[in-house]
This record gives sequence, structure tokens and C-alpha cells, in this order.
Amino acid sequence: MVMTKLAGDLRDEGDELYALMTNLRAEDWQRKTPFKDWTPDYVVQHLFMGDWMNTISITDPDRFDDVTARRKASREAGQTTMGLEMIDEDVGHGPKLLDAWQKQLHALCDIFAASDAKRRMKWVGPDMSVRSAATARMMETWAHGQDIYDLLRKTRMPKDRIRNIAALGVNTYGWTFQNRSMEAPQPAPHVRLTAPSGEIWTWNEPDETNLVEGSATEFCHVVTQGRHIGEVNLRVVGENATKWMAIAQCFAGNANDPPAVGQRGW
Repeated sequence: MVMTKLAGDLRDEGDELYALMTNLRAEDWQRKTPFKDWTPDYVVQHLFMGDWMNTISITDPDRFDDVTARRKASREAGQTTMGLEMIDEDVGHGPKLLDAWQKQLHALCDIFAASDAKRRMKWVGPDMSVRSAATARMMETWAHGQDIYDLLRKTRMPKDRIRNIAALGVNTYGWTFQNRSMEAPQPAPHVRLTAPSGEIWTWNEPDETNLVEGSATEFCHVVTQGRHIGEVNLRVVGENATKWMAIAQCFAGNANDPPAVGQRGW
């Protein structure tokens, strides 16, 4: 039941982004977004490759190991492509790539929905549960989808399925500091967020002196580093909460600094 709901949320998030991107003009595909100058085409390459890698991790772990090793060697040799040449078909670029990505995402969602949430699967770093993998795909799809909304200067209408991302943001409190070789200050802050529907979501022990409070959407923007804490209206109280929100990072990889105020927001 958990995976059916999570896979459904991921599918809906992807379909919403797909619908937005079907309206891109030909010249839009190579415009630079505010995120590392990635173009929409490169964003979809990234999403496609992530979804495909998750798929083969579950369905063909040996191939996953082989592709992971080949991608690592390519990066060490200076290659900057996503590695789409390693898959079984020519997915192309632009609208053709977009259609291929939606098909791949739907296939992955079917696999997630039929899987045990606690099943372990290989990943580039440590192994993780299927539930964690699906949540990470949800976060990636939503966060990189924001790059397209920002490029087009379109306002996104958030949905309550972002609770998956908010929960990931809360659960990576310790990781944020560990990734910077810092000890996470304890206790972790109380988090109290207002969902798009108006529902109140809470995590950790209530503490009005150690608190992050406000819009769930803005919280998700901060923990995915789509916005700087200085350009949202979250209420941050206490030293622990302040330190966290200044460097929050819910995604894997090397430590990244949040964008400067105004760098990605508009």
C-alpha cells in the first residue's frame, strides 16, 4: 500500500512536468535554466538516466554495476554527458527525449508499486530501500521540474504529494551536517509545515525554541536548494534550526552551498 501511493505520487509528479514541457518551443530546449546553466534537454537527460538506473538496479543488478563502473570511468576521463549512449535505444533529444522519459518513468513506477518498500537495492553510493529510492526520484523530479518553471517564469501550483519531499528534508537533517564533516547539533528542530491543502504536518518533538515553521512548499525549496533561506518566509527559531536551514541538503553527493538570494528565485 505504501509503495502504491508513493509510486502514484511519483507518476503524477512526472506527468505534470511532462505536460508543462510539451509546450516548450524548439528554441526553449537549449535555453539555460537558473540551475547550473542546465538546459531543459539536459534536465530531461538527467531525469531519464536516473529513472533508468533505478530500473536496472532492481531488474538487472549486474548490468547496474557494469553501467555504474563505465559511467565513473567516463567522468574520470572528462566526459560530461549523462551516459545515454549506454542504454538500449536512441532516445534522441527535445520532444522525442521527453516522450522516452515519460515512458521510462511510468515503467519505473510500475516496478516501484509492485515492490516491497523495505527491499534493498544497489545505488551509486550505499544500498538503499526501494521506498527511499522512490522518494529520491520524487524529490529529483520535483526539484528539477522547478528549474523549468523558473526558466519559463511560471508559477507552480503545489500538491500535497510534496509531503514525500518534506519528509526527506527532515530525515536528512543529520546527513546535511555529516556530509560537511560536521556533527549535527542536537536535538533536531521541531518542524511544523502548512501543506498546500492547509493541513498541518509536524516532525520531531515540539519545541518553540528550536523550530522551523511555515509553508511546506518553501521548506521543500530550501532543502532541495532551489531557494535560499533568505528569500522564503519560513520562521526559523534557535541555533540548531538556523544552522540547518543555512546549509540544508536533502540530496546525495558532495556538499553543495545553497544558491545566492535571487539566483534561482524570481
